[in-house]
Amino acid sequence: MAIWKQPISTDLLRHTTANTAVSHLGIEFLEVGDDWLSARVPVNRQTCQPYGLLHGGVSVVLAETLGSCGAAFTVPEGVKVVGLDINANHLRGVSEGWVTGVARAVHLGRSTQVWQIDLHDDAGKRVCTSRLTMAVLHP
Repeated sequence: MAIWKQPISTDLLRHTTANTAVSHLGIEFLEVGDDWLSARVPVNRQTCQPYGLLHGGVSVVLAETLGSCGAAFTVPEGVKVVGLDINANHLRGVSEGWVTGVARAVHLGRSTQVWQIDLHDDAGKRVCTSRLTMAVLHP
């Protein structure tokens, strides 16, 4: 069963995040399922730290982007969601290719949401796991 309360698509997500940090970092939305969404970020000079590895902050931006976008489309129009807390465990470095994230809701409550976001490299190895808590703000 789909969790979305508003129409959602990769085109709409792209349009919503145009000219933001998301587009600046080259994040691309890939798919939207009934209860998940995915996106990827390139591992390149603009997204790496000085040692040539994907910057941990960029991994967090990808995770928060996925969880925040997911949360925004699971509430009725007029309700806003904002991040309360995010954590990330960086499990392995990535020096080339793409890192792809998949976000799934763990809890969709009236006042908070919790999202699990797992990031993988091109070989399918988990490189980061993140948990995002969102506040649901009713008008």
